Amino acid sequence: MGLPMATNLFNGFKHEADFIIYDINQKTTSTFLKDHNTDPHNKDKVKVAKSPLEVAQEATVIVTMLPASQHVEGVYFGKDGLSGALGENHLVMDASTIDQSMATRVAKALHEKGAKAIDAPVSGGTGGAQAGTLTFMVGSRSNTDFDLAKPYLEKMGKNIVYCGTNGNGQVAKICNNMLLGISMIATSETMNLGVRMGMDPKLLAGILNTSSGRCWSSDVYNPCPGVLENSAATRGYTGGFGMPLMAKDLRLAVNAAVETKSTVLLGALAQQLYNQMAANKDYENLDFSAAYKWLSEHAK
Repeated sequence: MGLPMATNLFNGFKHEADFIIYDINQKTTSTFLKDHNTDPHNKDKVKVAKSPLEVAQEATVIVTMLPASQHVEGVYFGKDGLSGALGENHLVMDASTIDQSMATRVAKALHEKGAKAIDAPVSGGTGGAQAGTLTFMVGSRSNTDFDLAKPYLEKMGKNIVYCGTNGNGQVAKICNNMLLGISMIATSETMNLGVRMGMDPKLLAGILNTSSGRCWSSDVYNPCPGVLENSAATRGYTGGFGMPLMAKDLRLAVNAAVETKSTVLLGALAQQLYNQMAANKDYENLDFSAAYKWLSEHAK
């Protein structure tokens, strides 16, 4: 997700600003540098930082995208973290999907330093990241801070939605992904049932998607191989949104339900299934739509 998002951000501002990037995966930063540091008159158009701290020392607008809360904590508050150099001139946008309490903790710490903090988790998958059509669910202290962040987010997304105060972006994202996890399992069960009963999967998907059962998981991201030409399922469930990330997001949703005394029966069941798949060596590196494959292989 982060590499195509950064590419779109660079393409949107390459005539206005220099870029400094950081990632623990040096292959990713090398790829970005090779693709975009091509200005013969400015060899430092893109620089690779040695730490998050160096990013904050050289850039006033910062976007972070990390897998989970512990990674956000490390990048912001760990050794050589961003917070060591943040001040009143900084606008910081975190596009990670993390628990609401971590998002509000980050925002509080940044506000105390005078910086503007935005939590802006995304939806739309790797395809949306590449196409620049992501939805950003934005939490910020004020409409003014949101308005400052919006021009940058618009270079990476199509729908930029203000959700209210800091942390509310995470609320929207967690709720969305709980529904997504549930609907993917439901779609996988449905497609498995129809195929086992002798139905052509493309025909079945076509009927579902013109009927009341239609959903994003059946129409745009169908988990049955061969139904959609460019889907993760047709590519052997490679790429896309990984099992561990869906399992993590569902855990966030279930933990939030415990804290708020909310009933999430299907969300909890979906969490258990994705936990099992993410812990299985044959599934841990697959796209979350491989729930179809799991259900098919584990049918008795």
